[in-house]
Amino acid sequence: MTALIFDCDGVLGDTERDGHLPAFNATFEQFGLPVRWSVADYGRLLRIGGGKERLATLLEDPAVLRAAGSPTTPEARAEVVATWHRAKTKTFTELVAAGVIPPRPGVRRVITAANAEGWTVAVASTSAEPSVRAVLAGAVGHELAATIPVFAGDVVPRKKPDPAVYLLTVEQLGLDPAETVVVEDSRNGLLAATDAGLATVVTVSGYTRDEDFTEAALVLTSLGDPEGERLEVLADPWGIGPVDALSLADLARLAGRPHDVQGGQR
Repeated sequence: MTALIFDCDGVLGDTERDGHLPAFNATFEQFGLPVRWSVADYGRLLRIGGGKERLATLLEDPAVLRAAGSPTTPEARAEVVATWHRAKTKTFTELVAAGVIPPRPGVRRVITAANAEGWTVAVASTSAEPSVRAVLAGAVGHELAATIPVFAGDVVPRKKPDPAVYLLTVEQLGLDPAETVVVEDSRNGLLAATDAGLATVVTVSGYTRDEDFTEAALVLTSLGDPEGERLEVLADPWGIGPVDALSLADLARLAGRPHDVQGGQR
């Protein structure tokens, strides 16, 4: 049976600029922190996997450290970051519920079709689980989203580009890596998936289009929709040849192709 694993941010929805960034900045204002991240600032911070990990960098600024009460021990600093992150997650999920982040083209179509065909569908993300579940429900509806396993947040100790979250997903769901395809949008995610031995489709997002996706099996502007936004093929080293919209047949061909742990053809 073929399995399909989706990243969340930038894949299910283009969440970073219109969701996570304003949620982070609202959190900084809520806690009186002397910092605001610009669009460019946040683009650089996306190289760091995980929201808590990005927030932790703020404590390197003496002004922010003072505003946070000058925690001195690693445990106290971790609790400060966790408090900020809980507030940020709440704000983000409220933004998603308000409908400000629509699903990316083709996501609902592909997940619905895969589910109907009996494929295993899962989500593996570095974001907090409540945030991921909110985006997933917004993308495919609450009923279908409730049936999809989610591996997110601190479920593994090391975030992408480490392959831990994909290795855990494969193990927990009993998947065959040779029959599993991942959909990612960033180089960190691509490296995590290919280092886990999984063929990977990249659908570039607003922040990631210029990243290096050499290891990908297929690079697209989106999954595409026959009646909506058509995909553009940016790289097709395996010769899959999707037209207008990525189909389950295209994905099945990717899953059936032999590939090494770097994601390239043998």
